[in-house]
Amino acid sequence: MNTQVFHGVMPALMTPCTADRTPDFDALVKKGHEMIEAGMSAVVYCGSMGDWPLLSDAERMEGVERLVQAGIPVIVGTGAINTKSAVALAAHAEKVGAAGLMVIPRVLSRGSVIAAQRHHFKAILDAAPSLPSIIYNSPVYGFATRADLFFSLRAEHPNLVGFKEFGGAEDLRYAAENITSQDNDVLLMVGVDTAVYHGFVNCGAVGAITGIGTALPKEVLLLAELSRRAAQGNAEARLRARELEEAMSVLASFDEGPELVLFFKYLLELNGEPEYRLHFNATDELNAAQRHYSEQQYALFKAWFRDWIKQGGVLLECW
Repeated sequence: MNTQVFHGVMPALMTPCTADRTPDFDALVKKGHEMIEAGMSAVVYCGSMGDWPLLSDAERMEGVERLVQAGIPVIVGTGAINTKSAVALAAHAEKVGAAGLMVIPRVLSRGSVIAAQRHHFKAILDAAPSLPSIIYNSPVYGFATRADLFFSLRAEHPNLVGFKEFGGAEDLRYAAENITSQDNDVLLMVGVDTAVYHGFVNCGAVGAITGIGTALPKEVLLLAELSRRAAQGNAEARLRARELEEAMSVLASFDEGPELVLFFKYLLELNGEPEYRLHFNATDELNAAQRHYSEQQYALFKAWFRDWIKQGGVLLECW
């Protein structure tokens, strides 16, 4: 089972939509190619940034299939209210040749019940036994997967190879102390843009899933590489990684809020990608003040970065 795909940075792709607010799969594939060409190890499709609650299962499957057919390694999100849907999505991902799964907890119905989540996870892992899979731990989904549940699942499902932590610094520390440090073969991925440095340096993460990386792929890849070098004891890389993360902190913080898709789609629009202007719900949009703030912060970061990158040294080695 190839788990190498998780040793890298993966953007969580958003679903662009057409003028009639249906998925624009041609634009999705185009974005996937751009991300791989920038240096990403794979893409994630239909995590929370992919608007999965707003798409039908058939639309989600079509997006996955289009990405796979285009030769893009894709990690498939299995978020669902109904376990039956999650199982169908996982089985489809295996059938069409996806690179792996991101196993998302059951939401809304019995979401806080450990036994219900265990059965939900098991059904997904059973449905795609050949796909390397990581559990997605996020407060957004209202359930925290702890070490005892993780290892009881792993004992029965060798395709469960890792853990994606979206809960922030404390939860990353918990995962490092109690899950990935128990078994060197279990992989930890940073799941929130504000914790890349902490995840790599202090928690032993091997990869990251990024939202802001859809707009700033090279800059996020640089942050990850500096953080990797810092984790090996490189003092200059440690300093530069912390500088870069601080400068990117406001843009990265969009990843932590309920309007993350609206913010990141707007940054792509500022990048000159009009296919991300619309949302599936016509009333979903940033207000004028939020747009103005995004523009200011994006311009400030880019101006800072142009000046900062001139320092050379480890930056020249990694950029």
